[in-house]
Amino acid sequence: MQTSITDNGARAARGASLLILLQVVSRAVTFIANQLLLRFLTAQLLGVATQLEVYYLSVIFFARESLRVAIQRQDTGSDNGEANRSAQAAVNLGTLAIALGVPLAALFGRLYLGSLSAATLDSTPYLVLSLYLYSVASVVELLSEPAFVVMQARLQFGTRATAEAVATFARCTVTLGVAVWGALQGLELGVLPFAMGQLSYGTGLLVVYSWYGSGLAKREGFSLFPKPLEPIGPFATRKAQSSEKGPEQAPTTKPNEFVLQYFYRPTLQLASSMAAQSVLKHILTQGDTFMVSIFSNSTAQGVYALANNYGGLVARLLFQPIEESSRSYFSHLLAPVVATLPLEDPPSTDSSDSDDSGKWKPKKKKKKAPAHIIAARNASADLRAILKVYALLSLVIVTLGPTAAPLLLSVVAGPVWVNSGAGACLAAYMWYIPLLAVNGVTEAFVASVAIEREVHWQSLWMGAFSAGFAGAGFVFLRVLDMGAIGLVAANSINMLCRILWCLAFIRAYFGRLGVEFELLDLMPDPLGVLAAIISSQLVKRITHVTWDTAPGATQAIVELVRVATVALPFVFLLMLSERQFLRNCYLAIKGKRRKRS
Repeated sequence: MQTSITDNGARAARGASLLILLQVVSRAVTFIANQLLLRFLTAQLLGVATQLEVYYLSVIFFARESLRVAIQRQDTGSDNGEANRSAQAAVNLGTLAIALGVPLAALFGRLYLGSLSAATLDSTPYLVLSLYLYSVASVVELLSEPAFVVMQARLQFGTRATAEAVATFARCTVTLGVAVWGALQGLELGVLPFAMGQLSYGTGLLVVYSWYGSGLAKREGFSLFPKPLEPIGPFATRKAQSSEKGPEQAPTTKPNEFVLQYFYRPTLQLASSMAAQSVLKHILTQGDTFMVSIFSNSTAQGVYALANNYGGLVARLLFQPIEESSRSYFSHLLAPVVATLPLEDPPSTDSSDSDDSGKWKPKKKKKKAPAHIIAARNASADLRAILKVYALLSLVIVTLGPTAAPLLLSVVAGPVWVNSGAGACLAAYMWYIPLLAVNGVTEAFVASVAIEREVHWQSLWMGAFSAGFAGAGFVFLRVLDMGAIGLVAANSINMLCRILWCLAFIRAYFGRLGVEFELLDLMPDPLGVLAAIISSQLVKRITHVTWDTAPGATQAIVELVRVATVALPFVFLLMLSERQFLRNCYLAIKGKRRKRS
């Protein structure tokens, strides 16, 4: 068990590193392409493109999110000779995403068209055609889901890296190529380049996953198409054991173990339980875009979209791959823990050198902790390490980001966008990024271990947080007229509530196992905090920046150099104060023995 845990942890760490590298490269390519595209876009077109992207993401999210989480928690059977049937069970469930995606694409498309004003339709060329292309692109991407879920269950991060790299390159090439071609031909293409680029992205994913998935299916003896299944998992084991005793003693396999002989019922039930939560989660995730589309015009939506894209760049590059790898890792690591979770605190295993009379007795050999307790301890240590790293990165972001972000925006996007209000919004967004990061990994952990009853409770709390977010958004946007900055503030309040709920759940979860999870361990060293406070004030004094007026590119670079003169000693002091923790993280990544406090 310990070897399996170590191997899975090492594979997850390598997978996270690979995905981070992929995100850096792919986002760098996307970033360059977007900078060129900005020369062909207005704020209004960017706002419409953002709406189409939300439509696309909504179809994808509702069709596959709850299924993905449930399948990750399904026993793959890789250790008991059931790998091929377990893979087939995952494939069958993956095909449900396709079946759900087609009607969702049609329904959401009709709703989106009905919400458009006549002015938007008249001022945006090829808008309806672009919507159809986004719809087709969503279905094409979902066609790769059966192969993806098997690759994810096998921790085949290399395949995923290849698929996303190919798809991202195709999207950037097609989007930029069509936009440049339209400009050279003097054509007003509107958001059509984005739609064609998204279709090429889905096609790239489908081609790569189909290629690698078909090879894996041939080697392991399953199909990428749905096939009826015999019982697997605990029912199959019982059936095999009973057959050895003779047919007269063999119990009858439960007839309802599979739905229509294709879909493993426990996984399907878990996915159904998570479906309602997925709706709330998507509303909360894309709620800022919904909110700004309701309470503002297309130009303001474009300004917020620009700030959101740049502000979320760090989250997409670094935090999102860690979140996804963590969810897969904790799902595999803690699967036996969920099955054996005690209702009360476990008894202490400490041995004593004397009895109640005070007489000395030979020291008893301490019993080895059960495998599921060892797994829980490893999970607690790994989760605390991730959150501590997040805390350190967040300290750097909130110290330097509010000053540096508008300057960077002025260099890469030009002063016109900064003067439109995107600079001030981006500066405020720097305070939101840490909350976004911590929420991602804590919710990934909850999704990995929560049982059906706990998922329902989380959904109820998410509903309450959604109502609070909507109320805060109305106050900040309509009553106080804070614009996009008010939307960032509303998001921050909502995200903080979600983090507090997840941390309370995590502490209770490990508490039932008698495993340590102290929140104080996540706090940076006081020396680092002091350095952050001093550096944040110093960087404001030595720079001459106002968020409403952007400097020229030359002046912005000069100001960024001044920020760097403060950033370098600050980061050095922060690393010095956390040298022992950083050393332990390095040793853990290198596969050496982690030094625990």
